Amino acid sequence: MGKQSNETQSPVSDPTKFSILNLIDLSNPNINQSVNLLKQACLDSGFFYVVNHGITEEFMDEVFAQSKRFFSLPLKEKMKILRNEKHRGYTPVLDETLDPQHQLHGDYKEGFYIGIEVDEGDPESSKPFYGTNKWPEPDVLPGWKETMEKFHREALEVGKAVGKIIALALDLDVNFFDKPEMLGEPIATLRLLHYGGQISDPSKGLYGAGAHTDFGLLTLLATDDVAGLQICKDRDAKPQKWEDVSPLKGAFVVNLGDMLERWSNGVFKSTLHRVLGNGQERYSIAYFLEPSHDCLVECLPTCKSETNPPKYPPILCRDYLSQRYNDTHADLSIYKKEQS
Repeated sequence: MGKQSNETQSPVSDPTKFSILNLIDLSNPNINQSVNLLKQACLDSGFFYVVNHGITEEFMDEVFAQSKRFFSLPLKEKMKILRNEKHRGYTPVLDETLDPQHQLHGDYKEGFYIGIEVDEGDPESSKPFYGTNKWPEPDVLPGWKETMEKFHREALEVGKAVGKIIALALDLDVNFFDKPEMLGEPIATLRLLHYGGQISDPSKGLYGAGAHTDFGLLTLLATDDVAGLQICKDRDAKPQKWEDVSPLKGAFVVNLGDMLERWSNGVFKSTLHRVLGNGQERYSIAYFLEPSHDCLVECLPTCKSETNPPKYPPILCRDYLSQRYNDTHADLSIYKKEQS
């Protein structure tokens, strides 16, 4: 999820190298070491691995197994829980176009959105990214809802732990992102993803996921053992240079989002990334962590000075996210036409 690229994409035949990413161990008692590793990563690529995060490998395997069960259902069954205007539910192949300037079609992936559960009777449900989730019927996928709700809760705690290290890296109080207006009432979205095995060809505008940056504070990504994720450290370079990110069993690949780039006044980069299909099926699980709807994202006091004034105007989280989602997703009315 993210804003589109404005640069020419390199052809698929260009040789890419594997990116060397820092690895942050959340069980490390030496917090200063973690802060330094994270700061180095954020200044370099905006991507890093997180290990020993507290979610067991057995449970991660179960989440992936349940994800595969859902995507293996007939399309007709999946379309019964098509995403709604709150971005809950199933997103079909080609539904999302992350880089329309360079994509011939939408992304060759299907997905499933799960957000913060807020009952319809709750006044909070009127907010754009709060509401009730859509679920497969229990008799179709037993235990599916419970597995995903548990993972959503556990991933939120991992995100908050990483947020503490980011706060220290920006010379802020360790609990800066834990405040109610930040991650105390977050917009946290779990997205299951399935790439069906198409071969990408950027020279023809064909991508698993087009080049983009993520919208929010940070993203946690769990992947299977199939490569495909690529990053571009310098989005303004011509030609752009893309590096592969190796899957790492049991780890989250973490990257920073646009809001953190705005907060940090451009010190920490929201890095351009994409997914290229290589003919193999690929499954991944993304967890997008953003602050509350009413959070005003503006330059942090530690990131500005007389000689380095704010580069971005303040913006409400809800407004920024709503615009970015609308820019990248198909209008839901097209599915009504197809079904009529």
